[in-house]
Amino acid sequence: MLLRHLAYFITLAREQHYARAAKACNIAQPTLSAAIAKLEDDLQVHLVIRGHRFVGLTADGQQVLQWGQRILADYSSLREGLSGSHRGLAGTLRIGVIPAAMPVVAALTTRFSAHHPAVLIDIESMTSSDIQHGIDNFEIDAGLTYLDNEPLDHVRRVPLYRERYVFVTRRGNRHSEKQTMRWADAVKERLCLLSQTMQNRRIIDTIAARLGLSIDAPVVSNDYLGIFAHLIQGGWSSIVPHTFPYMFGHPMDLVTIDLIEPAETQVIGLVLSDRETLSPIAAAVRMIAVKMDKLSDFPFAEG
Repeated sequence: MLLRHLAYFITLAREQHYARAAKACNIAQPTLSAAIAKLEDDLQVHLVIRGHRFVGLTADGQQVLQWGQRILADYSSLREGLSGSHRGLAGTLRIGVIPAAMPVVAALTTRFSAHHPAVLIDIESMTSSDIQHGIDNFEIDAGLTYLDNEPLDHVRRVPLYRERYVFVTRRGNRHSEKQTMRWADAVKERLCLLSQTMQNRRIIDTIAARLGLSIDAPVVSNDYLGIFAHLIQGGWSSIVPHTFPYMFGHPMDLVTIDLIEPAETQVIGLVLSDRETLSPIAAAVRMIAVKMDKLSDFPFAEG
């Protein structure tokens, strides 16, 4: 069995389309089909449900997919380790980050890059469930997400900071001169919030529900850029993590007000696979996170 045939099969399972998989592998479609057939012959099982187009994997194919992902991940880790022992780490650190943690990720990756300058860093905005899927399927090395709320399964955790919540609005709003604001008052404003597919929004909804409050948000977005655009336009306010201003450079027209009653917080941190042996790159980013002393290096994330 050739590793490249296994890689072609995993790509087919991901793309669920022969032509797209062949293009992703930079080979002709007949070459891809022949490689899958050879892999089936080597393993003496059918991996793909037969049809004129891709339909799905057989039960054996699903099992081979899970093992194949592990085999290729271990092979990649072996190469990283051998290369790193001679020339320092090389390769790519793939990290998934929930939108709420995007202002924080640079503090981690900047330090990682200083220690491992030959490693390319690939950051992707993901939901927490996407991070779980990415770690489970060896598609990412690590993630930044909530640790206690809707916790991920089968991961190692490194706590980084506590997220708290603020009310943000344009200067001139009737509340804009306040230092603190009650949740009960905040939810009465004309709000633009994250959509409920995002965990941060579900946290906000849970806090409100616990207080017997309901939230009516006429505009929702799946990223903070959409919220920021409405805040700048005027007439809208939002409830966001306290790191939000650092994402957009403290615009002069916007003010942030600490939310109280309650002053709620959630722990955000680094998550990695709980496999006994981490890849060299995953182990290296974990070490950087642990050495950061729970965000003594994140002054903007105090709380």
